Amino acid sequence: MTLSMKMFGSLSRLLSDLTLTRKAFLNVLAAALDYFVRIGVAFALAPLLVAGLGDFIYGAWRILGSLTGYLSAASGRPTQTLKWTLATLQSSTDYHEKRAQVGSALLVWLLFSPLLLVLGGLCIFYLPGWIDAPRELWPILRVATAILALNMTLMTLVEIPRSILEGENIGFRRMGLSAGLSLLNGGFILLALHWNAGLVGVAAATLTTSVLTGFLFLQVTRTYVPWLGIARPSRSTLRRFLDLSGWFFVWRLVMSWMMAADVLLLGMLSSVELVTSYSLSKYVPEALVNIVGLGVFGAAPGLGRIIGAGDLQGAARVRNEILALTWLITTIFGAIVLLWNEPFIRLWVGTDYFFGTTENALVMLMMIQLIFIRNDANVIDLSLNLRTKVMLGVLSSLLATGLAIALMAWLELGVVGLCLGFIAGRSVLTAAYPLLVSRLLGLSPWSQLGGAFRSVAVTAGLFFVAARPDLFVDRRTWVVVETWPGLVLAMFASFIVLSGSCFFLGLSGEQRSIMLQRVRRLVGI
Repeated sequence: MTLSMKMFGSLSRLLSDLTLTRKAFLNVLAAALDYFVRIGVAFALAPLLVAGLGDFIYGAWRILGSLTGYLSAASGRPTQTLKWTLATLQSSTDYHEKRAQVGSALLVWLLFSPLLLVLGGLCIFYLPGWIDAPRELWPILRVATAILALNMTLMTLVEIPRSILEGENIGFRRMGLSAGLSLLNGGFILLALHWNAGLVGVAAATLTTSVLTGFLFLQVTRTYVPWLGIARPSRSTLRRFLDLSGWFFVWRLVMSWMMAADVLLLGMLSSVELVTSYSLSKYVPEALVNIVGLGVFGAAPGLGRIIGAGDLQGAARVRNEILALTWLITTIFGAIVLLWNEPFIRLWVGTDYFFGTTENALVMLMMIQLIFIRNDANVIDLSLNLRTKVMLGVLSSLLATGLAIALMAWLELGVVGLCLGFIAGRSVLTAAYPLLVSRLLGLSPWSQLGGAFRSVAVTAGLFFVAARPDLFVDRRTWVVVETWPGLVLAMFASFIVLSGSCFFLGLSGEQRSIMLQRVRRLVGI
């Protein structure tokens, strides 16, 4: 049998025998394809946007994106509620109940849409003054803000079909569609820059892509979800949905602030130009957060089915596997970022945009902390009992923001103060969320600490070496990367060395065995 026939046979088995492991893999594969195309498009567009819009307007564009992302939480988050509710109902054949959940999502969107429009109007009026924009740019900024506010309002409606697919654990059925739409969006933005449409044209490209996304995802969902439809929910169903949406709404505010507050605080307490430098230097560390999220989100619907069936022991095993895989990925790629982010930024947009070695290390630590917080937050979501999680998130966000402002404004520590404040404030969640997960899954809190000490020690050692290689290697023998092929080769070599080190030093024998078994089961050998 030829190699190509073997590969085709493995692919056929993968697509035909849809176990939870294979569904999770296909979900991750689809999301990874979408994500890497999206960041590839963003990577290619970033220097063109900086050159075409200028430092100030590009920084304003980044602030607008962060601000509208934060305000989108005011949608009530019905798509999030719909996704996790359907995940726990996967085994149910009560299609009317599932359609009623879709109806509830639409009613919540209608209820919150006026609030989104009001918040968008406030941004239109006040944003130019907030970022201290020159008066001649105010009309442009207001039109662009209006377009993004409309996009923000429509996004909930656009995302309902995607939420249905993901809740039914068949998100992989849209394989390649989002990737194609990302490429199309990049093309629209290039046209806007070519036609000198500026910030308004870039915003219009985003809105156009969103509308197309909603239409095409609806067609995919119609094809693969036989029960698709809308039913009028009962009062009790709607009340329960509203209650969950309310907590998801507050959590979205918290998570949006966690993701966007750094850019907003830098813009308000420092300068828009520093936002540009910070955003570009943070590009790869932030990408790591999203890459790890692909794996967690891909496995979450299957984990929801296990929890919904009451198999807490099985859920605990899956959660431990997710934690081990998360640690492995973050440690390997975190060390690579510490080693090679400076030459990456230099080759990409220029040396002036790299914010420094210390800042690079602190941003990486801040992002890894956020990854583990999000992991446990997603497990808690599956319980559909969010009150404690959300209240702790609010407390942590307030504490992190206060500490960051104090360190930036009073001690003038800049990006260093921002990162230290966020890391300290989020430590509340780093400690509390594993305890909530332990309670949900019936685990002893102390049972999770044994392996954690080993993992933390390995991560700390590798990160220290990666951040300060000059302490261990003579500078005269250190590799100086001057070209893209050289950077790719250096990163690949680092990946090989770090992968072996992490796999054998950081994981126990049992963890290594379980990972290898998952791989064998996935490929059918």
